[in-house]
Amino acid sequence: MFDPTSPLFPPVQPTRQGMLAVDDLHTIYWEEVGNPAGVPVLFLHGGPGAGLSPQHRRFFDPKHYRVVLFDQRGAGKSTPLGECRNNTTQLLIEDIERLRVLFGIEQWLVFGGSWGSTLALAYGQAHPERCLGFVLRGIFLCTQAEIDWFLHGVQWFYPELYDEFVAPIPPEQRAGPALLQAYVERIMSADPAVHWPAVRAWSRFEGRRVFLLPQAEEQPCDALDLGVGRLESHYMANLGFFDDDQLIRDIGRIAHLPAVIVQGRYDVICPPLAAHRLHQAWPGALLTMVPDAGHGAMEKGISRALVGATEQFKRMGHFD
Repeated sequence: MFDPTSPLFPPVQPTRQGMLAVDDLHTIYWEEVGNPAGVPVLFLHGGPGAGLSPQHRRFFDPKHYRVVLFDQRGAGKSTPLGECRNNTTQLLIEDIERLRVLFGIEQWLVFGGSWGSTLALAYGQAHPERCLGFVLRGIFLCTQAEIDWFLHGVQWFYPELYDEFVAPIPPEQRAGPALLQAYVERIMSADPAVHWPAVRAWSRFEGRRVFLLPQAEEQPCDALDLGVGRLESHYMANLGFFDDDQLIRDIGRIAHLPAVIVQGRYDVICPPLAAHRLHQAWPGALLTMVPDAGHGAMEKGISRALVGATEQFKRMGHFD
């Protein structure tokens, strides 16, 4: 049911949708929303592995924007679900370019949150000439320090969740990088009796700290748990397939482009230091720190700032 108090635009259905085979293994789901003659936008979901939600279409004025959304390799409606083979940041960037060519788009606004912000920066730095600008939320630069925080540092705020997360792991495998490796081994196991408890524990460990205020527990979703558990652990174990601090080092490739950064002050998944570092490296970007929000894109303060950003870009026309 549509909530008239929500900062989001009303629900909207895709104008087109389909599947695109990107190699012999992976086929990705895509959809197009809004005005076919409008300003193109690329939407990048989080995770990796979280997939799309109908809510993601609602950050954009459908009369003005032509929005392309897709489930990244191994996520959502893309197949095979949770597949980590042939799944790297560089291959996701190639998929984005395939979609751009498929849609006949020369340039687009790039919108991404959490892991979506990581992929947006990586894509922009690889193909700056294809980008009109950026709307980025909950910044994740995929550094070792951020991964260590995600797995261990958060115990300072959620000790009970951390205790629950490490409980299935032998004590000698709980410290430092050994915890991630222990989870990767379980999550990637071919035995469902081993990998299902592991992916559910991983997904729950993240999901219960997304919002600033406690939310009602959602029904378990096997597709979400498998996609998030497998792909997040896979990408973290490989440092996102980046060189050390690559996204900050190469910011000069996109620093001439307009950007809005939206960050929740109390985000304990992607803490504000990453957004601060990005803004320091990219002083032309506008940083909006939402004072009463955590990580969730659907928290009202975050949603309001994201819609405000797309409306701001709308007033800029074609960014000439």
